[in-house]
Amino acid sequence: MLSSMAPLPPLSPAPRSVAEKAGHAGLPGLPLKAGGGVALPAHLRPAAASGHAAAAAAADKLPAVNMMFDRRIHRGNTYAPAVGAAGAAASGSGVAAMDPVYVQQRAEARRRQRAQKRLMQQQRIRTPSPPPGHVHFEVQTAEYLEVLDLEIPVAEAVTQTDAFLDRAPSPLYIPQKRGIDVATQIVAGDLFDFDTEVQPLLEVLVGKTLEQALLEVHEEAELAALKRHQQAYEALRDAERAEVLRLEAAERRRVEEKQRRIAEQARVHQAKQAVAERVASRAFAAQWLQGLVPTVLESLTNNGYFQSTVEREVQQQFLPWLTEQVELQLDQQLMARDLVDAFVMDALQGLARRR
Repeated sequence: MLSSMAPLPPLSPAPRSVAEKAGHAGLPGLPLKAGGGVALPAHLRPAAASGHAAAAAAADKLPAVNMMFDRRIHRGNTYAPAVGAAGAAASGSGVAAMDPVYVQQRAEARRRQRAQKRLMQQQRIRTPSPPPGHVHFEVQTAEYLEVLDLEIPVAEAVTQTDAFLDRAPSPLYIPQKRGIDVATQIVAGDLFDFDTEVQPLLEVLVGKTLEQALLEVHEEAELAALKRHQQAYEALRDAERAEVLRLEAAERRRVEEKQRRIAEQARVHQAKQAVAERVASRAFAAQWLQGLVPTVLESLTNNGYFQSTVEREVQQQFLPWLTEQVELQLDQQLMARDLVDAFVMDALQGLARRR
């Protein structure tokens, strides 16, 4: 799949990718370079380089430019008038150029741009030079090959057409005459007599006018009667409505009075029932307490709840005091007896020792 083309100088990274594709495609009989390209032998190298190939190679060597930063592309509003480069330089750049800070910033920006460009060129991986006796060659690796030619064949052809002639105007259309022409002589007064023929027309016009006038008069009378009837009906309706409202108000007052009297009667009945219940309760309590009071007093007396004052003082004050005094007296007597017994024992022991 090699084509006879002129040898090209060392290519930029873009042709290197094509060479790598060619190398990976596994072309038989072509050695691969260390960088991935294809080294052609001397007998397969093209003889000479054309001007278009040299121009394409020079264009490939140009660095890539971002469209967002390309100075050749217009920026700004498309509806505003375009401002020339000379006018822009005279208006803004001339004033800014006198500012030393602006000049220093522009110089620093250009210096950073050049340094970044050099760094990108240094970091770019380039295709190594071919070994002696070989040259790099671009091949097509697509599935369908196409002829790559920078010169497009152009052919010119000339033809002559006849001059255009205007069409003649169409003639006026006249239909063909049909039938036979005849003539009849009419004397004045044979076809129309105004005094005779106008009478029925006047009768119709006057009759229609009178009929329409009578209809309008009857319609006005009917409308007036309808209006009087409507007014009488509205007056009757208003009177009936007022009567209905009066009856409704009277019925509402009667219902309210009835409800008020029913509520009052219910309160009176409840009061009477409460009084009767209280009277019955009091009578039952009085009847039940008649035999309860003596029984309760007797039971409390038997249980010792009702005592005399003397008995209560004797039990609560005198008897405890008496008991306390008796116990004190007994304690003193016991102590005296113990002392007497001790004295007697001491005396007996002393006698016993003397003997």
